[in-house]
Amino acid sequence: MIADLGFFALLVAFLLALYACAAAAYGHWRKQARWVASARSAAVLGFPLLTVACASLVYSLVNLDFQLQYVTQVSSHSMPLYLRATALWGGQAGSLLFWSWLMAAFTFAVMLREWRRDRDLEPWVIIVTSATLAFFLALILFFENPFLRYWQGITGTVWTAMWQPAGAQPYIPMDGNGLNPLLRHPGMIIHPPMLYIGFVAFVVPFAFAIAALVTGRSDDRWIRVTRRWTLVAWLFLSLGLILGSRWAYDVLGWGGYWGWDPVEIAAFMPWLTGTAFLHSVMIQEKRGMFKHWNMLLIILTYCLVIFGTFLTRSGVLSSVHAFAQSAIGPMFFAFISLTFIVSLALLNKRWSTLRSEVEMTSLLSRESLFLINNLLFMGILLICFWGVVFPIVSEASGGIGRAIPALAHIFTGQRATVGPIFYESATGPLWAALLLLMGVAPLAAWRASTARTLGRTIWKPFIVSLVVLAGLLVGGMRNPLGLLSLWICAFVLLVTIYEFWRGAQARMQRGENPLQAFWRLIGRNRRRYGGYIIHLGVILIAVGIIGIEMFQQETQGRLAVGERMHLGSYSIEYESLAEFETPDGRLVDRAVVNVYKDGAFLTQLYPRRDFYYESQQAMTIPGLRSTLENDVYVLLVDWEAVSASSATFKLYVNPLVNWVWYGGFVFIFGTLVASWPEAELRPVRQRLRAANTERA
Repeated sequence: MIADLGFFALLVAFLLALYACAAAAYGHWRKQARWVASARSAAVLGFPLLTVACASLVYSLVNLDFQLQYVTQVSSHSMPLYLRATALWGGQAGSLLFWSWLMAAFTFAVMLREWRRDRDLEPWVIIVTSATLAFFLALILFFENPFLRYWQGITGTVWTAMWQPAGAQPYIPMDGNGLNPLLRHPGMIIHPPMLYIGFVAFVVPFAFAIAALVTGRSDDRWIRVTRRWTLVAWLFLSLGLILGSRWAYDVLGWGGYWGWDPVEIAAFMPWLTGTAFLHSVMIQEKRGMFKHWNMLLIILTYCLVIFGTFLTRSGVLSSVHAFAQSAIGPMFFAFISLTFIVSLALLNKRWSTLRSEVEMTSLLSRESLFLINNLLFMGILLICFWGVVFPIVSEASGGIGRAIPALAHIFTGQRATVGPIFYESATGPLWAALLLLMGVAPLAAWRASTARTLGRTIWKPFIVSLVVLAGLLVGGMRNPLGLLSLWICAFVLLVTIYEFWRGAQARMQRGENPLQAFWRLIGRNRRRYGGYIIHLGVILIAVGIIGIEMFQQETQGRLAVGERMHLGSYSIEYESLAEFETPDGRLVDRAVVNVYKDGAFLTQLYPRRDFYYESQQAMTIPGLRSTLENDVYVLLVDWEAVSASSATFKLYVNPLVNWVWYGGFVFIFGTLVASWPEAELRPVRQRLRAANTERA
């Protein structure tokens, strides 16, 4: 009964999404506002209907209704309540339903805004958002229905169907398969929702951009309307990436936080274009420039969101994060292609109306440096995109290698792999240039700027950064790339702090105390100084990345009980190993190791391996000691099965890695400051009228 309710709610939501598209188009064509209003009402109803569908599936998951195929696939008696509920997004069908629910929620919120100034945009925003929702609902209804039930015929054959076939009886398995062990982590509660919200929210600025193209509006109204929506999308996508990296660090047992996995990169690519877009729209608002560029960036961001969803769910890529092979891949590919072609056709049609209002006059102006910033982001995007699609291309294009022998070593017909070394060596210089620009660009003047005026602003932080560099050299650091990278971080950090100080100092000259000056400085210009706080977070993240990427140490060895293994100033001693079963269906092999630094005892760590009986899969959980300076990260690799008299361990020392997480907190805080609503100032005419009334 509950499953039937969820399915019918899903079906009605799909029909309403189709109706919203048709009614909005008809209302625009006939110039009849009542049809557009009807379309808006239909779009609004999708959210409560999909809320019912999601609640029905969650109820079935929590109550272990194993007649539902989806519940059997992702839930089990051994799973705790919170994992049963979050299994909504733990499988293909449920995650698509959750994605659709979020899409309906954002559509609901957008439809409730005041449309008085944007009546011409309204029908097209309805069409784009409802068409996207209808596409995902079609995938659920016709390919990945989470409400399918098991049925058993008289011969014992079991199959799935929505309704009871003739001569069949309900089939209810005794238990389910449960979630993949990698997903049985508290991060399951928050990481996927954050990532999905970031993905879905980018549909809103894309819808307004397409509406502006269709209607021929060349002003920046669509940017102003969607500025906060874009920041919300970027905030949640950033938070999802940071949480995902921490989850990987805790669970995957590879000693790091980012493995350049194809699905990781698929989520990272829209973040790159979204970040470029957020920088670029400031130039359009301030100077009336980059209109073509901004349209292209938001189109790319939306298409990359759908492309990332396609890569995760089609099964074309091998990844620990990907879902199983599915028939929805071709549908996704067709939708992405259609969206991209139509969007570019609209952009081409309006190209002449989107000319910049002014021309760029100086290579060192702020707008010029922002353009270089965006080009660097696009360079990183191209590298990531090629790295993701190259294995697919290389496997699918064996015929090219046979036809053109000179290309046979490239197009072999076998799936090639692109590893972290490729990404790190190709993107490293671009990231360094971006970091440097992050400190310099905000200090450049609008319209015209020279090296002299720019140098006058940054020479003090530059001198202090050289002192920091000298301190690193005196401290014994000799890694050239490490020195250069940390110097760039120090320079950008000092420039950013100097900008805060200059602004606060100007306010202190008016009689404000330092705390009051800093508070009002940020409060009066939240977008600018919120951006600077984001930059501070990025610098801290960069320091953490430099630490683990350039100075990480690792070793591996087999230890007898009481024996030690050394790495730098640290050593670990194997004390014991115990094997036991847990109530949730795990076989745990847990080692006890003592950690020493320079011979002095620090702590005990408990690296372990968890084997899940349900899925016949194992997870390696590290033993971890974290400080601001570094992490000691110990993995249990192998052990003597009978006596446990010896075991193999892998030991990492990860310098500064925790700065990545601390920087993430600062980063998120800065985004909240930048996106926090400011009090609307009354128009000048209204204020003057009020003043005249008071005098009268």
